[in-house]
Amino acid sequence: MNDLIRHERQINQQLARYGVRFGIYKNGTFQERLFPFDTLPRIITAEEWEGLRKGLIQRVNALNCFLRDIYGEKRILADGIVPEDFVYRSPGYLPPCEGIKPPKGVYSHISGIDLVKGKDGVWYVLEDNLRIPSGASYPLIARGLCRRCSPETFRHNHVVDNRNYGELLRRTMDSVNTGGINVVFTPGRYNAAYFEHSYLAEKAGAVLAEAGDLCVRDSTLYYRSVHGDEKVGAIYRRVSDEYMDPLCFEPSSLIGIPNLMTAYRAGNVAVLNAFGNGVADDKGIYYFVPKMIRYYLGEEPILSNAPTYLPIDDKDLKYILDHLDTLVIKDVAEAGGYGVVFGSKLTKSQLEELRQTILDKPRRFIAQEVIDFQDLPIMDEGKQVERKADLRAFVLSGAEETVAWPSGLTRFSRNPDSFIVNSSQGGGFKDTWILSR
Repeated sequence: MNDLIRHERQINQQLARYGVRFGIYKNGTFQERLFPFDTLPRIITAEEWEGLRKGLIQRVNALNCFLRDIYGEKRILADGIVPEDFVYRSPGYLPPCEGIKPPKGVYSHISGIDLVKGKDGVWYVLEDNLRIPSGASYPLIARGLCRRCSPETFRHNHVVDNRNYGELLRRTMDSVNTGGINVVFTPGRYNAAYFEHSYLAEKAGAVLAEAGDLCVRDSTLYYRSVHGDEKVGAIYRRVSDEYMDPLCFEPSSLIGIPNLMTAYRAGNVAVLNAFGNGVADDKGIYYFVPKMIRYYLGEEPILSNAPTYLPIDDKDLKYILDHLDTLVIKDVAEAGGYGVVFGSKLTKSQLEELRQTILDKPRRFIAQEVIDFQDLPIMDEGKQVERKADLRAFVLSGAEETVAWPSGLTRFSRNPDSFIVNSSQGGGFKDTWILSR
């Protein structure tokens, strides 16, 4: 480990040269920043990873069943497991996707599941990210730079090789490909995550394309190459639903592909991840995932949700209002660590204002118990200190199998008093070592 610490400055300089940045839009402005890397890895034993792996696969399989059901037969609504009105009022539910079955029936091909490990030793799922989860490239390239700087470290530690992510992504795309080339679709080089888009395209052997490189003709998506138009069989999109097709969603979008929904609806192209997935990673729908696992798979959940309460339920609402000063309140429409409020940090007047907002818009929020999750050591100005950290695990689902990548993005807070680890809130990241024995 000491050898890696010695090379921290060099590794971060290399990451900056590669353009490893993170960006987010907030209040109409765009913020972009470097994503600092800490060389002390998070270490997960082989036995612990096996339990996580099974739980992640189980959870993503159930979420895929839910998405197929919600845009199809809607059995889970008819049986009263999830309230019908709760689903249809979700900001992520897209009526244009009704009745569309994506190629091979897979909706969430690349899932980012955010977890924390409590001080009780239990792993808790905090969020399911099923739209365009980002971050796999960061531990991938950081591991490569660490290997280059300190090969001895990896010769003497039994760390599972994580360099197969590009191959897993390629296999996932190939398994749902309708006949044609694989494309990674990016909004362009000025996007803060452009590095990741281009890096993953290279690793997966896919074509990196922008809106001007693609067109739809006769309900088929084509890539305009120097050799003529080539049919696209699978497109891994890194653009939000609302901007993907200006003729179906946001008409002002300049980064989308006109008539893409026509090709998708006709079954002529696989879109990774599928349109409409936002209904399943709604923070309110999260509450029902354990019930989904029991309903669709007939199994008990392996991974635990954080204890969560819904204001739309009278019993839960009473509990929330009685314990508002000890709970964390999350706005279901926000992301990146925004819209998260810790009741313990509010004044009496702020608590009263929040109480009234929850009463006025109960579907907008969830409440959770504050999990005292583990701190991990990081290097801060040459000293080892401890900070809160989470783990984003990546699960890839193809036509034949669902696989949990034996790695992940560990994010940490650089603020000693903060539980918010999101990159957009100034956090950094670590490599995640899964031990082979």
